Amino acid sequence: AKATTLHYRKAMSQFPFGFGASDSGDSGGFDMNNLGAMFTQFGQMLQQSQNEGPLPWSTVMQVARSVLGTDPSVTDASVRAVESAMELADLWLNESVTFPASSTVVKVWSRSEWLVETAEVWQKIILPIATTMSQRMETMLPGLADSEDLNGLEDQLPQELKAMLPDGLTPELMAMLKPMLGMVTQLGATAFAYQLGQALSALAKEVVSSTDVGIPLAPAGTRALIPLNISEFAQGLGIEERDLFLFFALRESAHQRLFDHAPWLRPRLMSAVEEYARYMDVDVTSLGEKFEGFDLTSPEALQQVMASGVLEPQDTAEQRQAVIRLETLLALIEGWVDEVVTQAAGDRLASLGQLRETMGRRRATGGPAETSFSTLVGMKLRPKLFREANTIFAAVRAKSGVQARDALWNHPDLLPDAEALADPLGFVQEVAGGSAFDDISMSDFEKDEDQG
Repeated sequence: AKATTLHYRKAMSQFPFGFGASDSGDSGGFDMNNLGAMFTQFGQMLQQSQNEGPLPWSTVMQVARSVLGTDPSVTDASVRAVESAMELADLWLNESVTFPASSTVVKVWSRSEWLVETAEVWQKIILPIATTMSQRMETMLPGLADSEDLNGLEDQLPQELKAMLPDGLTPELMAMLKPMLGMVTQLGATAFAYQLGQALSALAKEVVSSTDVGIPLAPAGTRALIPLNISEFAQGLGIEERDLFLFFALRESAHQRLFDHAPWLRPRLMSAVEEYARYMDVDVTSLGEKFEGFDLTSPEALQQVMASGVLEPQDTAEQRQAVIRLETLLALIEGWVDEVVTQAAGDRLASLGQLRETMGRRRATGGPAETSFSTLVGMKLRPKLFREANTIFAAVRAKSGVQARDALWNHPDLLPDAEALADPLGFVQEVAGGSAFDDISMSDFEKDEDQG
């Protein structure tokens, strides 16, 4: 009996993805009763999300809310401050942008409300990526879970999984392995849901508005700020709260006007994310490394492993091109918003320079946009592209006026591409017909670039 126990313990210590037995208990080993309990616990964990497809959103929200913890309600004073800032922002923007203000609802969100109100858009953004991951997992184990030939199951295993298994598997152990293989795809979906929930919770504690990640996350016709995060953003800056609310109200309203004026922009962003996901590959062997020595009897260990980034996209030539298109579009949005807000605030906002500089450092060190696309989409945005895009819009306005700057958004083909961002003033000269911009040099915009 002792030899049998040690055999199973050794076998399970090398089980797919490193699932092993706990060393606790007087027996000092692994037995069939423990195995049954482990599978029961594992099945209960997956049952909650098994009918939700590749992106079990109930798990995402459960994890996000749990990690978020205590979330203070929005105060009446914060509501009044946000509404006042939005009204003033509209007046200032009317003088600096040609896009008119549209009919919108002003919302003041807590962190929990941000999670709930942005959930629908996040699902649309992440679903293509989760689907691609699920398909990749399924191709790794074609038909194994449905196989009736247990004796031939080991021969059908992919090489990366076969290497994890001990020699001389017994029929009993292979019979237990079969349902385990059927759970692999759902395990990947659940792992991704845990990772996504952790990431959204972290974002909820940092974002200051509904457009802080570069994509409009609020329902159509909604502008929203998160006062608690704005207050934490202000810590150590020595800036009056009124200035902070007004600055972020200007940014939120500028984003809103842009997406309202260019109705093609929102679907184009979503299409860029879907294109990125289409070329995604997943290194399934890394899944085993992340679960090395994992104790299935410990829920805390499971949550820690799943939150550590179990599935990560791999680099491919097609995906690199998709990343370039996506980050170029995000850089253009951010560059235009910064240019518009700078012109709208002008000398009216004494802390504007400090705020722009702080935003620049935030991007460089990983703000909400950088964090979300790195963690959730698997790409790292380059802050330099934001500065180059800002240079283009500022240069066009300087020589041809606000209307010419904003007219670039009339059609996607008018906007600069990745090559143009590498040579901002070259693009401006081409748009202006050459000589009109010959007297512009990069030094004219160095100060602006240093500020964000």
